Amino acid sequence: MEPVRLTLTDIETSASRMQLAVMGGVTTNLPEGIETLILLGPLEPGFWPYFIASDEYRDQAADPLDRWSTRVVGALADSLGGHPFFPFGGPPYQPFLRWAQESGRAHASPVGLLVHDTAGMMVSYRGAIGFSYEISMPKPELNPCESCADTPCVTACPVDALGGETYDVDCCKADLDRPGNDCMARGCAVRRACPISQTYARLEDQSAFHMRAFR
Repeated sequence: MEPVRLTLTDIETSASRMQLAVMGGVTTNLPEGIETLILLGPLEPGFWPYFIASDEYRDQAADPLDRWSTRVVGALADSLGGHPFFPFGGPPYQPFLRWAQESGRAHASPVGLLVHDTAGMMVSYRGAIGFSYEISMPKPELNPCESCADTPCVTACPVDALGGETYDVDCCKADLDRPGNDCMARGCAVRRACPISQTYARLEDQSAFHMRAFR
């Protein structure tokens, strides 16, 4: 029997019930049998209160957000007749950074971090769902960095950890305890500096959660 072919609106509606948003779609260079891959991330505002009410957050076991994503994205994929993919659980790891850029909705910023057309540098992917048929996707927006005259991300890092050819992770982590550094409490200063990030409505508690995991 021919599978029911969903539209992008169908998927967005179902994902929103789980406080997830469609962050882009990919139709090329995909795993065998997959014709369209739909990338999913937090739907803001409202994702963080939804997540912290979950059993995964409350049970105090390791990796609560990854476990939540596995359950929720897995169940959503099953209900939609698709196959789930996740950016964790490797190696090997799925090529989410490549998929993000091939979606046309995420781009390399001047400091190397991805910038998304609606989430800015606060973009994150909780999973993806692959479908065996092609789903029509809207034409992506232009790279927002190309029209960002001030490029505040370039000078936002207090130790310029992103100013070299590669990201100096050790330098970044060493500065987190410095008095006056508010990255642990509020999220990475570079990510916060992006004008699009500032419109995304991601709560500081969520950013602090990710910073603790990073550290």
